[in-house]
Amino acid sequence: MSQSNNTYCVIMAGGIGSRFWPMSRSNRPKQFLDILGTGESLLQQTYRRFLPLCKPENILVVTHASYTDMVMRQLPDLPKENILAEPSRRNTAPCIAFASYKISKFNPNANIIIAPSDHLVTNEKEFVRVMETALQATENQNLLVTLGIKPSRPDTGYGYIQFTQENLPDHEEVHKVKTFTEKPDLDMAHYFMESGEFLWNSGMFVWNVSSILEALERYLPEINAVFLEGVHELNTPGEEAFIAKAYAVCKNISIDYGVMEKAGNVFVLPADFGWSDLGTWGSLYDHMPKDSNGNAIGGNNAILYDSKDCVVQLPGNKLAVLQGLEDFIIVDSENALLVCRKSEEQQIKEFVNEVKVSRGDEFV
Repeated sequence: MSQSNNTYCVIMAGGIGSRFWPMSRSNRPKQFLDILGTGESLLQQTYRRFLPLCKPENILVVTHASYTDMVMRQLPDLPKENILAEPSRRNTAPCIAFASYKISKFNPNANIIIAPSDHLVTNEKEFVRVMETALQATENQNLLVTLGIKPSRPDTGYGYIQFTQENLPDHEEVHKVKTFTEKPDLDMAHYFMESGEFLWNSGMFVWNVSSILEALERYLPEINAVFLEGVHELNTPGEEAFIAKAYAVCKNISIDYGVMEKAGNVFVLPADFGWSDLGTWGSLYDHMPKDSNGNAIGGNNAILYDSKDCVVQLPGNKLAVLQGLEDFIIVDSENALLVCRKSEEQQIKEFVNEVKVSRGDEFV
């Protein structure tokens, strides 16, 4: 499949990335950082990954209004009008409704990929093949397709998708979804992996524009009504004022909870293209080079003694001497230092909230 005029991609780039604190800050969150040391930010990698599938003028980036200048600097080839500025964070359902209604005015035959801006994909050739398969399935059918990742370990940090053996005619890889499951405990995660019926929920979706608008109307009628009322303002000078009003009344809800868990026409495409959501320092550790003691070190001046299996991230000119640490996260960034057990990294979000309450916005 070559690039189609009907193929659109929506990149969601509005999050704060608080679990990557203190490197990720509210004024420069992780999607704008070169976390992997590749010379590209995660957003730039995501944008480039979609170019074989989608023309630049058909790529939209939805982000918080305060980040639009950063998007423009990092993606200079993206048309300015393709940056959709959200006045406030309302989770993924309003974000997807905004983009979908906007695209519907450009092209009522649009076939849309939805993707987060901060994921890692190591096998980009297979990624393109999987996306092409999904686009072919959704092009002329009323389907909501999600990409499920074949689990490589019993991970408790991901939601899971259970699928059946029922598949689409002419698309044997695409299976009917049975259930969506929240993050499990370790025993349940082992069971999920051994059963072969469960996939990690990647947060990537493919559908045609009429299918998602129909689903929004049916399962999220309040949000749908808000955007439908002002759809004539989209792609006009009145868009910004309309979106400000719309987001003021939209509830905060994810597309998974609002639509995908309720709809009857949800299918999943199992995929294996070296995916990680890079949601935590621990997930980054898995993809960083390590020394002979299993330490993953970012920065040039860390000296470790009697330490193993640590993540160390330092500014380029900072020297740190660390002794006697095992399985720790050590991150020094700007005016904040984090030292945390890797096994308890899910608490980092709580740490950030406490810092904000007790010390104000300066440190977050």
